[in-house]
Amino acid sequence: MFCVAVLAAAGFSQSAPARLEFEVSSVKPAPLTPEHVNIGIHIDGAQVHAAQWSLKDFIQTAFRVKNYQIEGPDWLSADRFDVSAKIPDGGTRDQVPQMLQALLADRFGLKVHRATKDLPVYALLPGSDGPKLAESPADPEGAAPCTEAVDVKATGGRMGVYLDYGCGSYFSFANDRMEGKKLAMVRFVDILGRFTDRPVVDMTKLTGRYDFVLDLSPEDYRSMLIRSAVAAGVSLPPEALRMMNGGEDSLMMSLRRLGLKLEARKAPQEVLVVDEIHKTPTEN
Repeated sequence: MFCVAVLAAAGFSQSAPARLEFEVSSVKPAPLTPEHVNIGIHIDGAQVHAAQWSLKDFIQTAFRVKNYQIEGPDWLSADRFDVSAKIPDGGTRDQVPQMLQALLADRFGLKVHRATKDLPVYALLPGSDGPKLAESPADPEGAAPCTEAVDVKATGGRMGVYLDYGCGSYFSFANDRMEGKKLAMVRFVDILGRFTDRPVVDMTKLTGRYDFVLDLSPEDYRSMLIRSAVAAGVSLPPEALRMMNGGEDSLMMSLRRLGLKLEARKAPQEVLVVDEIHKTPTEN
């Protein structure tokens, strides 16, 4: 997705492309409390700030893969870090993932390789009566296009989960309700993967952005909330984990009301295998 090469010629020889990296960066541990957590990334001009991201979050963004495509130690989702960095002069926000790759290699000793494996997945498909999602209204004629700084935020805790993608697009899971606004299917399947034991792959052929609201029973809401916490790497006591049973059945029933269904399959998926990584970064 991001590819910039700087070539220098001398006679008939060429040097290797310059590595993209931040001009300066700071990496600090970010304590995570089980009650509430604010997670996100903000890119404004040359400044990049990531708050309470796990190493798995950083790897996912740096290599442009989905959460389920990363194979590595379980603790990748546990410890969290705050990163502040500056994009060098002439650099762009599109190059931030490559700069994060350099940061992970330099500060955490990250080494990876890519492979393809057959993995169990859920295919998201239209139901027998077709999708019942409402397409989001078009922006008013003449309205300026959304040009906000990159500002993706996530908050979560006992009161629910909220994902803000900017430009009016969000997902909310709180107060016994699931709600989406201006959601593309590529985001929706990522969200659904938070409530299942396997990745969700979009096979709906839906290309728009959609709005929906689903009211849930307190029991369904509780089991799905616990499952999402487990998927995010939060450690929960055994009595809470027992209440997670039935979370996927609750999700399946909710999707039927949207005219969608999940079908268990196996599919070849590219995976990013973590060969080496350190738990603790080198000093700033």
